[in-house]
Amino acid sequence: MADSMKKYILMHKNIPVADMELDEASCAISAIGHVYEERHVPVGIPVKKGMIDRGALNEWWKGRAIPASRAGIKSALVELNLSTTQKLLEKCLGLSLSDQYWICPADSGIQWSQVNFFDNPFSDDVGNILFGQGSSSDHMSLMSPDNTSDGWLKKKWKIIDGKRCLIKGGSGATQQEPYNEVLASRMMERLDIPHVKYSLLVEDDYPYSVCEDFITPQTDLISAWHIMQTVKKPNHVSVYQHYLDCCDANGIPDIRESLDRMMVLDYLIVNEDRHQNNFGVVRNAETLEYLGAAPLFDSGTALWFDKPTAMIGFKAKVGCKPFKNSHEEQIKLVSSFDWLNLNNLYGIDEELRELVRGSVFIDDARCDALCRALKDRVEALTEIVNSHRNLSPVDDFRSDVTENIAYSGSQEEEPEQFGAKE
Repeated sequence: MADSMKKYILMHKNIPVADMELDEASCAISAIGHVYEERHVPVGIPVKKGMIDRGALNEWWKGRAIPASRAGIKSALVELNLSTTQKLLEKCLGLSLSDQYWICPADSGIQWSQVNFFDNPFSDDVGNILFGQGSSSDHMSLMSPDNTSDGWLKKKWKIIDGKRCLIKGGSGATQQEPYNEVLASRMMERLDIPHVKYSLLVEDDYPYSVCEDFITPQTDLISAWHIMQTVKKPNHVSVYQHYLDCCDANGIPDIRESLDRMMVLDYLIVNEDRHQNNFGVVRNAETLEYLGAAPLFDSGTALWFDKPTAMIGFKAKVGCKPFKNSHEEQIKLVSSFDWLNLNNLYGIDEELRELVRGSVFIDDARCDALCRALKDRVEALTEIVNSHRNLSPVDDFRSDVTENIAYSGSQEEEPEQFGAKE
């Protein structure tokens, strides 16, 4: 009988981390062998007495795959002749453009320099299939960073003028997310908030946002979720304070200030999906030194993107993440507004109007409603700032979020409980 297990070495760039086996049928980690470099085990994965927690590492490995909720993924898997996105993950050796982890087939002698997507070209086949365009090649290549892209919106990586760029689409009848992404980028530019810059691409009337990868071959993006797994959360500590405590314990600088800016932006754009896997920190992949908060990215699920035009504004019920259930509660966590000059947002409503001009998805009535509501958000925050200038931040953990659930169009995402495992 053929061996149903495949032997690999979990690698961090050129550093062997641990021996592991993948089940051929499920592509789940079936066994973990010798641990070579405990310090390089992915952040938040428990290691006790030299043994890696297999369940936690499997969750980390599963999280690298395209989620089952990704728009169009089922038909894409049929075309790729694969049963699950986990199998797609194995086909590209788990390589990503967000960090330097990968799996090396045992005894293969493959080097990171030969296969990483930062320095080597990669196929457009998977990305084109994910976009419903089909493959142009008779010999389809599955060696692609698209295999490890997260989120529910369709997206693909493309090399443009030598730069690794992410192209991401919208959803539903309004296709609004790409416009939101670009507007949020422009708002952060005005407010001097560190961010990833997005531009708008329109093809066949459909809008897409485009951004350059901010991770380099020398760095890792570590999600807030994984940082929060490094220390067990006490029941009496809020989610917000727990994240601050975890960052402090890991020596990550200037986190409170970066969170202030993130919460201000998310209040202004009514962001519904700042879950703990789409913000975080950056570290040096070789020295493991934490460099600080990652620039803000992934702000498209905002501005009442899935609400009918009549519900745009304060009357609409919208969710909030990552710390509180409402933006009204979350904005109370901001430690200081001294850095914020809301006058710099003057005319941002008209900039939004110009951005969506010509869209076949956003008509004049929706555009008017969005511009009016955005202006109202700026005015509402102005009142909050003026009334809270001399007040201490308020952190009532009774209004905390209780699960880390990413928005998905089909709501197939599994919730993750907060706090490190015992």
